[in-house]
Amino acid sequence: MQAWQVHENGEPSEVMRLEDIETPTPGDGQVLLKVRAANINFPDALLCRGQYQVRPPLPFTPGVEICGETEDGRRVLANPVLPFGGFAEYTVADAAALLPAPDALDDAEAAALHIGYQTGWFGLHRRAGLEAGETLLVHAAAGGVGSAAVQLGKAAGARVVGVVGGAEKAAVARELGCDVVIDRRAEDVIAAVKEATGGRGADVIYDPVGGEAYAQSTKVVAFEGRIVVVGFASGTIPSPGLNHALVKNYSILGLHWGLYNTKNPKLIQHCHEQLTDLAARGAIKPLVSERVPLGGAAAAVQRVADGVTTGRVAVIPGLTEGGAA
Repeated sequence: MQAWQVHENGEPSEVMRLEDIETPTPGDGQVLLKVRAANINFPDALLCRGQYQVRPPLPFTPGVEICGETEDGRRVLANPVLPFGGFAEYTVADAAALLPAPDALDDAEAAALHIGYQTGWFGLHRRAGLEAGETLLVHAAAGGVGSAAVQLGKAAGARVVGVVGGAEKAAVARELGCDVVIDRRAEDVIAAVKEATGGRGADVIYDPVGGEAYAQSTKVVAFEGRIVVVGFASGTIPSPGLNHALVKNYSILGLHWGLYNTKNPKLIQHCHEQLTDLAARGAIKPLVSERVPLGGAAAAVQRVADGVTTGRVAVIPGLTEGGAA
């Protein structure tokens, strides 16, 4: 089969190589899956760089979430078991962790429903307790993780303020349903949030960026507000001033979605049922901005790493260079 292999750590476009390798053999409790669509996540870039919390042995195939097909023809969502990632024609996954792909979504949309939307659901509902009528501020609102949080916030009845970088991403955030869009390149984020909330601030802040975005969050979080720390796409991990959290009465909440797979897997299933229902009702629909053939995966992962994409980019092994499946 064809698969992208990383033999040394570095930038995705430099270290990913498309090669012919043996089709993987499932281990105990695992299944072989034909990859129908593999969604690109920022962790794929971190894996290539050797900066992710999991460091598979070299060589490995990146790609941490897919929509795949079982040998008996079922369409499922899965997190491939590294080193056999999803940027390949076939991969392996734990049988017990497979989730049925929602009928309301195509392969690329279904692949994008998994990590980003589960992270959003757990962050907003399980951790922050977002309520209807509250104000939700989402950093990087036009990105893959942020766009999921925007849709989930709207579905929950929140007023959503989206922060983005650039006019193109601002347009995407508006299309996603943000009530207020702030372009951090053209506006003062702190002043704009205070103006949009009448000086009160945001009840829940969803931050997959870290760095300066986190510093801004502490200045615009409302009384008894909640800052949900999802990741550090900026590359800078902030050091919270806990005296500030005490003085302003706000909470700092961490969200590592992957832990639920081992700590409370039943919640993963419950979350998927909630997401499937929302998708069936049209309340959420993953924004897939690009569908690229397998041969375009390395360049696409690099674009995600560089922060120039909107929504999700999906790798479709069955897609030809001309765009036909």
